[in-house]
Amino acid sequence: MHDYSQLSDEQLQKLAITGDTEAEEALTKRYSRLVSHCAQPYFISGGENADLTQEGMVGLLSAIREYSADRSVPFGKYAELCIRRRIFSAIRAAARQKHEPLNNGISLEETLINPPRENTRIVQDQRRVPEEQVLARERAQEFYQNYLRCLSPFEQEILHLYLDGFSYRSMAEKTGREEKSVDNAVQRIRRKLARTLLSGENSEC
Repeated sequence: MHDYSQLSDEQLQKLAITGDTEAEEALTKRYSRLVSHCAQPYFISGGENADLTQEGMVGLLSAIREYSADRSVPFGKYAELCIRRRIFSAIRAAARQKHEPLNNGISLEETLINPPRENTRIVQDQRRVPEEQVLARERAQEFYQNYLRCLSPFEQEILHLYLDGFSYRSMAEKTGREEKSVDNAVQRIRRKLARTLLSGENSEC
């Protein structure tokens, strides 16, 4: 009988691909928070964040089934790449039907102040993209520079904390506000983003 909580990601993955459903469930639970974190900053046209979370879970399961110990990255990095790729694919598929200019998806996380880490091969792989995707990313960065102007200083502060994974309680403590005030700010941020994306006009807030 295995104590799954004491096993490494790689050990759980090896058990999972042999048909050990408990190992697969343990690994899935271990990475469920990462899936939510990856889906959190994105908007899918005509859908809900829960839809992207589900797509992320599909990406995680694919990672579990396809990962090999021969890879030059640990399972966690490979899983994150699979999760994000699945989410991006869902965004592109939805956006192609409604907003072609945004068909590569727009990430708050990638376009804000904090740059991506340079010390992983995953980041390097993500940068090996076709020219049109690079141009789309540049358009996305311009879009969000304009979008951020729609937010108040407090909303911008909350947005940064939110994307960094802070809980409502932690955000309230850091800003000296009530949790309800933080929640209201998050809802305003979401509404402004959705309204801007749906309108297709950067100037509409």
